[in-house]
Amino acid sequence: MGLQFLFMDDNAPCHRTVAAEQLLESRRLAARTLPPVTIRELRLALQDVWAAMPQQLIDTLILSMRRRCETCLAVRGDHIPY
Repeated sequence: MGLQFLFMDDNAPCHRTVAAEQLLESRRLAARTLPPVTIRELRLALQDVWAAMPQQLIDTLILSMRRRCETCLAVRGDHIPY
């Protein structure tokens, strides 16, 4: 495959070939977990991610929320320049 090869996997079983499965197994790469399907699964996944975040990051996000909302309103939902 060479050094310039980039393996991209969209985690869709219908797109995964035997060669892709073998590559993942040989490199011991875990496939991405499937996204939550139900509201309950989504709630649990969000709680897990939230619990893993450092408190300082959470505080920073909360304090920046007003500025973020104001910027979003100013551009009327369009691209926010950074």
